[in-house]
Amino acid sequence: MSAFGSTLANTNPNRSTEVVHPPTDSVSSLCFSPKANYLVATSWDNQVRCWEMMRNGTNLASAAKAAMSHDQPALCSTWKDDGTTVFSGGCDKQVKMWPLGGNAVTVGTHDAPVKEVAWIPEMNMLVSGGWDKTLRYWDLRQQSPVHVQQLPDRCYALSVRHPLMVVGTADRNLVVYNLQNPQAEFKKIVSPLKYQTRCVAAFPDQQGFLVGSIEGRVGVHHLDDTQQSKNFTFKCHRENTDIYSVNSLNFHPVHHTFATAGSDGAFNFWDKDSKQRLKAMSRCSQPIPCSAFNNDGSIYAYAVCYDWSKGAENHNPATAKAYIYLHAPQESEVKGKPRVNTGGRNTVSNNSTAAIDGISERPGEPWETSIPIIMVGTLETT
Repeated sequence: MSAFGSTLANTNPNRSTEVVHPPTDSVSSLCFSPKANYLVATSWDNQVRCWEMMRNGTNLASAAKAAMSHDQPALCSTWKDDGTTVFSGGCDKQVKMWPLGGNAVTVGTHDAPVKEVAWIPEMNMLVSGGWDKTLRYWDLRQQSPVHVQQLPDRCYALSVRHPLMVVGTADRNLVVYNLQNPQAEFKKIVSPLKYQTRCVAAFPDQQGFLVGSIEGRVGVHHLDDTQQSKNFTFKCHRENTDIYSVNSLNFHPVHHTFATAGSDGAFNFWDKDSKQRLKAMSRCSQPIPCSAFNNDGSIYAYAVCYDWSKGAENHNPATAKAYIYLHAPQESEVKGKPRVNTGGRNTVSNNSTAAIDGISERPGEPWETSIPIIMVGTLETT
């Protein structure tokens, strides 16, 4: 296993382009403008930074443009749909609005740190999720929230594809909202994954969502009760007996395949429909805490830095450095492929055990169904 934080270890084995002037502490979120190649990062040094990305053929470059500060570590970020404004939240309990080229102002506050923010253009509102166990909807013309929605526990993850919004909280709750009626829960379920939720991503077609956990596993869930047979979970971000958190889930904006990034320092591209891994990238020497595609899917940005998963004793401030890298995905890495059987139909059922890619599967996990297993480049399904 790579020694996280080692100065000799390779943080860039995939030869990605390094973003200039990175944060001075761990990166907590990344998001691209929906209109242009501007990237925003929040970090534990309290800063919200913005870079412009330039592309010349296959060559990528970056230029630092602006920055603003929270009073405490910044945890989350999102863009307004017109690409003019950035929103962020942090441990100072504040939700901030930053018109690029202007000064940041406070939209509102929570009673505890703000973990997630998302702009909902169809409602012309901002939603924020906090560790105070609430969602708050903000009309930018007033400082008090339009609506405060109680959550079953602390907000850990949030994803919006209007009218679908999915919120992951502590205690493995997954709460689904129909934003045409945001004051009522549409559905609440317990995560199919046995361990803490780290990230969620709503399907581009709004028919379901992905959920990732700290136990190197992703669940694929459909909302329609008639589609429950399509639900499954699969293992990822593991090496031998070492199991790492899945920290980030991002759908490709064109091909609707998705990327996972984890504390093993790897990012992979997957196709949920054919149940195949499209590309496994080389492991970086530090965790990847967050990632994002740009608006046309031609750039995948990912941060490489310590994620505190091994505690303060494994953090060396003298050698620790945060990196943000840019990967230009090839079409073969992110475009879905037809399902290919290699002779016969292989299935994993609730009372069977199979081994794929050298990882032994455990029967009896939640949401196990009889699903086809493609023996070449497949998801390690359970």
